[in-house]
Amino acid sequence: MIERNIPVGAVRDVLESGEVIEEYPADEPPRYLMLGWNGTRPIHVVAEDDPVTGETTAVTVYEPDAKLWKEDFTKRRK
Repeated sequence: MIERNIPVGAVRDVLESGEVIEEYPADEPPRYLMLGWNGTRPIHVVAEDDPVTGETTAVTVYEPDAKLWKEDFTKRRK
């Protein structure tokens, strides 16, 4: 997040009100990819929920590349 200049508050906003766009149920614990916005900047957050504590952890956070994602940043280009 720091290297990519993505504020903690933006990540929190994505986790609280973003949209789950992919799920990775084979991961342990299962992970999911969320899309949210920091103003006009799209933000992707890969997160996981701890089943014991109920806490959510942001595994990685990045600004999606428009060359790899469709216009709305919810689906990968083929």
